[in-house]
Amino acid sequence: MQYLEFKVGCLEAFREILIAELAEVGFDSFLETDEGFDAYIEEGIFDRLGFEEVIQKYQIEAKITLKEGKMDKVNWNEEWEKHYDPITVGDQVYIRASFHDPKPEFPYEILINPKMSFGTGHHATTYLMISHQLDIVHRNKSILDIGAGTGILAIMAYKLGAETVEAFDIDDWCVENGNENFELNGMKNVKMGKGTIREIKPLGPFDILLANINKNVLLDEMELYSSLAKKGGHLLLSGFYAHDREDIEKKANAFQFKLEKTTVKDNWASMVFEKV
Repeated sequence: MQYLEFKVGCLEAFREILIAELAEVGFDSFLETDEGFDAYIEEGIFDRLGFEEVIQKYQIEAKITLKEGKMDKVNWNEEWEKHYDPITVGDQVYIRASFHDPKPEFPYEILINPKMSFGTGHHATTYLMISHQLDIVHRNKSILDIGAGTGILAIMAYKLGAETVEAFDIDDWCVENGNENFELNGMKNVKMGKGTIREIKPLGPFDILLANINKNVLLDEMELYSSLAKKGGHLLLSGFYAHDREDIEKKANAFQFKLEKTTVKDNWASMVFEKV
């Protein structure tokens, strides 16, 4: 399998937005660098027109520079070991890879052997979701992680004492990597499913639903989230920009969700709703 590699230089303030936009046009792996980030995509599915539209949209404001190349095989573990640094969420959560030393002074430690930037905690939306999870009682609760990626939110739910955890994603790589991460964190009885929420057809109701996806998917699936949420249960959403909050809230309100909290970080938003 041959990959195209794009070394993207940009202003730091635009790094996460560009990664999100490129993920929307098919890029599946990213490595953050001092200059910006490296982006990877299988050559056979590369949409050059879509790629160029994203670059042109931000070219001047983000001061983008590009260098394109090819590579036959990517050893993601080796690449991530070069670039991946542990992160913390306040003084509560320490997220690290297996090649980092543990820090027992943190109440919660999550092991992630990552192969792409989304879902590692480095992205603002993942950080925001974990922050909200820390504020909600998970003990003895049922959790559904929709579009689970690396499985980090499901792992956080498990660490917080959830009774049952279900997770799924549409991407083969995410399912494989998520299951690896579940095992690293002692979740032997949890396996990630593959498919959309309509294909998986999870059996609710759930106490807490977690969805860190994108605006269009969230809006499209909101009715399903409502059907799967217990009355008094919580829906935690992220994956959209701060200016999208009004659209998300309006749709959620239409399906019996009441806004409890909104947080913004680096122009990304996360919202917590209660099912009423």
